[in-house]
Amino acid sequence: MYSQDSQLKKVQERTLKIAKTIADFCQKHNLLCYLCGGGAIGAIREKGFVPWDDDLDFFMPRKDYERFCQLWQMEKPKGYVLERTSQHFINHNNFTTIRDPETTFVKTYQRNLDIVHGITVDVFPLDRAPIGKFQQKRQKLWALIYALFNEQIVPVSHGGLVTGGSRLLLSIFRSPNQRYHIWKYAEKQMMRYDDKNTPWVTELCVGPKYMGNRYPTEDFASAVWLPFEDVKLPVPVGYDLYLRHVFGDYMRRPKVSQQVPHHDAVFVDPDTPYTKYRGIYYLTKGEK
Repeated sequence: MYSQDSQLKKVQERTLKIAKTIADFCQKHNLLCYLCGGGAIGAIREKGFVPWDDDLDFFMPRKDYERFCQLWQMEKPKGYVLERTSQHFINHNNFTTIRDPETTFVKTYQRNLDIVHGITVDVFPLDRAPIGKFQQKRQKLWALIYALFNEQIVPVSHGGLVTGGSRLLLSIFRSPNQRYHIWKYAEKQMMRYDDKNTPWVTELCVGPKYMGNRYPTEDFASAVWLPFEDVKLPVPVGYDLYLRHVFGDYMRRPKVSQQVPHHDAVFVDPDTPYTKYRGIYYLTKGEK
């Protein structure tokens, strides 16, 4: 269900076009993808957007995720840009985003970056999780290290210990080359189970709140396509168990006071290319 707010509805319409392009691209190349989080809830409960939500996100199994990034960069679907952190590119995300450069959506934590500040759809990999508790904790530790040095930003709202420890580590390892090699090694370690036939998959390229969440592999073994506004989009075959595990009674809307977009945006304009606002809302004078 689209929002009644005219600007938010335009953001949702632009977002849906990106999401449909991603889903069709994956279908074309036999890649598995599915809506996650609020997008999956919207597909089930609202038959479209959660009215106050301003984004859509996808999960992909790691192998499909890597193949998706490779193929997208080769084919470069018209109208959209893929961004993913590399040795020489940082956008403070440890996942992949597909961006619409003909729009503007400047997020607070990215306002000092020279990136495509358009409306985005986030794509997160799902990795295999080990069975043992110790191995699970070790995998999450490597994921935390990966996130810190890949994003290169001090996390907030996760407690003083996390913030202080992160700031200390980034102050010790200042060299971009050092940071790159650290996160590449951590990435390799956290992905070491991806060629194992384990009964669990896990979220690793996310914030600490969801990082390490484990789900039965069978719940993400395939996708089902459901009506979403005027199109169809995929959700995990085991969507009910997944959503109940993460959100509880997801079929009940939250209190009205909690029905707000969760992204902290500096400025939004769904009708204008972000480049028009360079030096005004991002890369402003006096900021580095």
